[in-house]
Amino acid sequence: MTSYSMIKVGNDYVVQADDKCILKVSSRRRAAQLISEATDLLNALAVVESPGIAAEAPSSRREAPELP
Repeated sequence: MTSYSMIKVGNDYVVQADDKCILKVSSRRRAAQLISEATDLLNALAVVESPGIAAEAPSSRREAPELP
């Protein structure tokens, strides 16, 4: 799971994912909002992904082409 944080650089705030800088914004409130939204999206994605949902084999077989 990715760890989000923000640091102040001059008059701006830099949003970090783990130790990588990914976004620079001028508002602390906006940086916090973006972190919250990113966390919510990642949590929602974790719920959707499930290894047992996909079918094991295709539902229809491909026909072999007829050669003249």
